Amino acid sequence: MILLAPMEGLLDHTLRDTLTRVGGIDRCVSEFIRITDMLMPKKVFTRIVPELLNGGLTPAGVPVRAQLLGSDPVCMAENAARLAELKPAGIDLNFGCPAKCVNRHRGGAVLLDEPELIFEIVSAVRRAMPEAMPLSVKMRLGYMDQSRTLDCAQAMVEAGAEELVVHGRTKADGYKPPAYWDRIAAVREAVPVNVVANGEIWNVEDALRCQAESGCADLMLGRGIVADPGLALAIMNPGHAPLSWAQLMPLIEQFWGLVRQHVGHKHQGGRLKQWLHYLRRRYPEAQEAYLRLRTINDPEVLQAQFFRATAGRAVG
Repeated sequence: MILLAPMEGLLDHTLRDTLTRVGGIDRCVSEFIRITDMLMPKKVFTRIVPELLNGGLTPAGVPVRAQLLGSDPVCMAENAARLAELKPAGIDLNFGCPAKCVNRHRGGAVLLDEPELIFEIVSAVRRAMPEAMPLSVKMRLGYMDQSRTLDCAQAMVEAGAEELVVHGRTKADGYKPPAYWDRIAAVREAVPVNVVANGEIWNVEDALRCQAESGCADLMLGRGIVADPGLALAIMNPGHAPLSWAQLMPLIEQFWGLVRQHVGHKHQGGRLKQWLHYLRRRYPEAQEAYLRLRTINDPEVLQAQFFRATAGRAVG
């Protein structure tokens, strides 16, 4: 099973829509919905996870679990109950975000120093959800160190989490290579639920090594599949031909159409350049386009410069 990772500021519903059209992705997790001290209106959930208006599925039919982030058990439970009314494909809890602004407000990875609080949060959310609705958790190996990794994982499962996604680094590690896939194996051995390995999977060889070192059959892909949209297909189907730039162009066009529809005018160009920045790791054509377009901010000018020059046609 291949999961598409939540990536705040990058992997929103527009890119989820585009990447799931390629194939190979079995499930998505949305970017986090920040829960503080209030019950969110349903429109907040549907704005961040518009798939809730499509039966919890992307247009390609891939299920999406909506992710909550917060530290107040009662407030998290109340919001989980409201979110459950919208019938997502499941609810996921974020104990992995390394962002300083999130950690400073007691969200994400900082809670990995408090397994007792994690137990309270997961327990409260599980009780608030319909029994049949899946609950999963995303975590890192720890905050500043790995001393409480297993305490946290066991607390999550004892509280009712049915699946753990483990990013093989601590918050202190950030996104610096390597990811410690072998240390995910200790989590897998310590809990009786499915464990999904995540972190630093850029190609098929990485995926195979991650599976071997972690002992996990299931993987979550983030930056690697943004850089190579055909990666999930390649992992699931050995020998599958790589996605060519010509095959990718219609997907970029589709993504650009969604960006023009859903993103504010002044940020539209930035979203395309952001994806090109990742794609240039895999595609020389993306490198050339990125260098040519990086100083252009006007969406109309960028559209003309990129699509007419690269694909021979414009996107309206």
